[in-house]
Amino acid sequence: MSENVQQQESIYDEVLEVLDKLRPFLQRDGGDVELVDVEDGVVKLKLMGACGSCPSSTITLKAGIERALVEEVEGITEVVQVF
Repeated sequence: MSENVQQQESIYDEVLEVLDKLRPFLQRDGGDVELVDVEDGVVKLKLMGACGSCPSSTITLKAGIERALVEEVEGITEVVQVF
């Protein structure tokens, strides 16, 4: 396995760990989040349940999830929502 692939898997695992810490807060409000991909420092997430249709989902995504991921996972620069 190449070093780049190992590094990518490590980042993916770190992102999952952070999402697992945030998940209870999302689930408390009837929502959840699914990791779709991590590519070139950009995390692609799918908001599910109540989060998928909530008018505050952009704030949740950027102010909550993105901030946590950028702070805790080296190399992450942005979080985007995919549908």
